[in-house]
Amino acid sequence: MTETNVKLDMERIPQHIAIIMDGNGRWATERGKDRSFGHQAGVDAVRTITSECTRLGVKYLTLYTFSTENWNRPPEEVAALMGLVLTSLEDEIFMKNNVRFRVVGDRSRIPADVQKKLRETEEHTANNDKMTMVVALSYSSKWEIVEAVRNIAADVKEGKMKLSEITEKTIDEHLQTNFMPDPELLIRTGGELRISNYLLWQIAYSELYFCDTYWPDFDEECLHKAIASYQGRQRRFGKTEAQVEREMMEGTGEVVTE
Repeated sequence: MTETNVKLDMERIPQHIAIIMDGNGRWATERGKDRSFGHQAGVDAVRTITSECTRLGVKYLTLYTFSTENWNRPPEEVAALMGLVLTSLEDEIFMKNNVRFRVVGDRSRIPADVQKKLRETEEHTANNDKMTMVVALSYSSKWEIVEAVRNIAADVKEGKMKLSEITEKTIDEHLQTNFMPDPELLIRTGGELRISNYLLWQIAYSELYFCDTYWPDFDEECLHKAIASYQGRQRRFGKTEAQVEREMMEGTGEVVTE
């Protein structure tokens, strides 16, 4: 644990943090290295942030690891990334921190040896309960929503539900992320200001935090700054500021900071 000067309210740590881990390739290129060097450095950052999130009491950490669009990258880079997934799924990061491992994404496109390792890691860590790390691998939100719609349509066709019974909860239950709450905080590293087809349904009311730091350099202090930014915001969910403050006075709302 690296000491930081950022003060956090430990009563208001977000329970679910989602991260777009961007900047690995540029980090490596700026150092005259191959992009795969940056991806390897990014694994070290995953270890650091996983340990710190566990220490802080975060319950779910979702990491955008490889998008469906990433399959269009040069074959050698895709192969390197898949190989990195295999070598990075080590016991230490999960068992030492009591972290459960889960995967969301289109597994059918993932190489068989990687699929096998993913299943084994999920099974091996199934009883860990300090935090759940969710890896979005071969994932895109549009793909996920299309799959959900197809499954709901099939249920309607088979008479398992009526059209009139479809609600937001129905969609929630048919998404791959149905086992966890929506993220309170979405972080994107690397300086880009976009969502990149990530958890589009789930982040409807998430607080967004963008920083210029490349993912390999994202450390405990960077994480604390993101959480401190989150803690300094008022989450209204469509209500007015006055409504939220009144609910807080009545003890029915979330803690508010100015």
